[in-house]
Amino acid sequence: MVPIDSAHRHSQGQHLLDALAGGNASTRLKAALMIGTYPEPGLVDVLVARCAIEPDFFVRDMLTWALTRLPPTITVPKLCGELRSACAQARSQALHTLSKIADPSAWPAITPSLLRDADDEVARSAWRAAVVLVPDEEQQALAAELATQLSRGDREMRLSLSRALIALGDAAEPILHTAMAHHSLTVRAHAGATQRLRRDPDVGFDRAFDEARRAAALGLCQEDPAAC
Repeated sequence: MVPIDSAHRHSQGQHLLDALAGGNASTRLKAALMIGTYPEPGLVDVLVARCAIEPDFFVRDMLTWALTRLPPTITVPKLCGELRSACAQARSQALHTLSKIADPSAWPAITPSLLRDADDEVARSAWRAAVVLVPDEEQQALAAELATQLSRGDREMRLSLSRALIALGDAAEPILHTAMAHHSLTVRAHAGATQRLRRDPDVGFDRAFDEARRAAALGLCQEDPAAC
């Protein structure tokens, strides 16, 4: 006969799993909170699978928190496997969670294809995860890879990329300097704006970009990087 305490835990666990798949976001949020409060390694597959389909941002964030409560030796391989999923949300949420766990063993899974992913949210999540996980000796190579995405997307995409490059510190300096001589005016402006923000974070992205675009149009960035 199954002991009462084991049966009770099984019943409670099944209740949480049912709640996690329920139609009410508040109920799912509470279930994810409970699972994270009393983490069970056996639930990692359920949490990872739910991340791929959960429509509510706050529930997804709680799922990530619950996964950070489990041992990285269990969660990281599962999340790295999700990076090969055809589902964009699965890739994006796995990257987000890996950036929160910050286990260096995940670094090899951050591939150039993820950093250039056609889905903007996946790419942004990959940039954020990459700058957290990259080893010191590979920071400049990462900066060069990120620089291939300069001028991509809307304001929020460009700001995200600038933040990622800035997070790499001095490793990004020569890469951005080279980008200021790019044939594309927008790339030159984005690189110049990122350099400006590195020196003066309070200037604001919009102002930095507008000033860098004017300077790039006049050819000032290449002649004098300090003008950007």
